[in-house]
Amino acid sequence: MTQIIDGKAISAQIKDELKEKVAQMKEQGTEVTLAVIQVGADPASSVYVRNKKNACAYIGIRSLAYELPEETTEKELLALIEELNGRKDVNGILVQLPLPKHIEEEKVLNTIHPSKDVDGFHPQNVGALCIGKPGFVSCTPAGIIQLLKRSGIEIAGKECVVIGRSNIVGKPMALLLIRENGTVTVTHSRTKDLKEVTGRADILVVAIGKPKMITADYVKEGAVVIDVGIHRNEENKLCGDVDHESVAPKCSAITPVPGGVGPMTIAMLMNNCVESVALQQN
Repeated sequence: MTQIIDGKAISAQIKDELKEKVAQMKEQGTEVTLAVIQVGADPASSVYVRNKKNACAYIGIRSLAYELPEETTEKELLALIEELNGRKDVNGILVQLPLPKHIEEEKVLNTIHPSKDVDGFHPQNVGALCIGKPGFVSCTPAGIIQLLKRSGIEIAGKECVVIGRSNIVGKPMALLLIRENGTVTVTHSRTKDLKEVTGRADILVVAIGKPKMITADYVKEGAVVIDVGIHRNEENKLCGDVDHESVAPKCSAITPVPGGVGPMTIAMLMNNCVESVALQQN
């Protein structure tokens, strides 16, 4: 029987552990605070921001919301980030992406102080991950490692294949799997004989951004498949990058969409917020 990896249950477990930790920190006089900045009113962004605020409320993290109009200038946004960088009572700063066209994302993300960069996007945190130093790790890949570990799936010594090379998922995912002693191959749109490469994978992480692209002929019998994609199909139902129906029977374990990787991203963001307190005290 294929094990369906339940991201909702595992993320709830992590949130409960964090809730306990935050309660203990409060008893010792430490409050954890996350500042969330949203520019404009993109509907999907508003849903994500609301989910993050709800998670903060559940765990006991104080959240500060900065909902700025679409026409906010880059200069105004950078000034707000600098102000939050300097505030002792703010532990994490999160800027909801995408930003309006007139604001340069990279400049904004690089302005967030690395010790408050709970999304793990600052070059200093990415560099720390590369050389095995402490720092924040991008939330989705960190969540995938937790999904594997908490589902009893061994990474060490396994052949791991990542489809996708983005800075947010693909690259940090490969680095984290290496850190866990996996043997890692990164594939992408230019990879030759993709099916042959993915067919060797004991653990296959799919973050290619194309609905149902990965079918059963890409997957080895007994592989673990982690589906990072999220799309709406013709019937407006959510689906992933993996054709779940054809792939699931071949797997030893697979994540569903929805309810797999998605809930883990917010759980790991909350984890980074709690970790930020210790990082800032060093």
